[in-house]
Amino acid sequence: MNDPEQAHEQDWDELIAAARHARERAYAPWSGYTVGAALRAADGSVWAAGNVELWIPALGTCAERNAVTAALAAGHRRFAALAVVTSSSPPACPCGACRQVLLEFVPKGEELAILCVNEEGERLETRLSELLPRAFRLPEALGSRGR
Repeated sequence: MNDPEQAHEQDWDELIAAARHARERAYAPWSGYTVGAALRAADGSVWAAGNVELWIPALGTCAERNAVTAALAAGHRRFAALAVVTSSSPPACPCGACRQVLLEFVPKGEELAILCVNEEGERLETRLSELLPRAFRLPEALGSRGR
């Protein structure tokens, strides 16, 4: 594809579609608030999941972390983009815990593009560094012992 902007939109379209499909399979019987997330690994593969809400809230898992877990189980360790689909207006962004988990797999100096959308078509395109400024990275805290 010669037009990079058009290619970028098609990349997002694929991730949004995967996140929407995952949202349809989310498990949220208590709140009814379903979330779908689709993560593009560095090799271009897509890993999607929905949130899992349980009776004890602390035991549930966000869609974003479920997508990361699916990708990790398949051997992926670097990610390039994430789409999140909710019903919220404005579109909801990943929570703080998800942001920190995502950071684990984005090497320093690289970026994770994030697109948050809702069913009404509202979009918020951002980057992990904007959602998690001055992020804590353990290797920095350890000095030369880190990665």
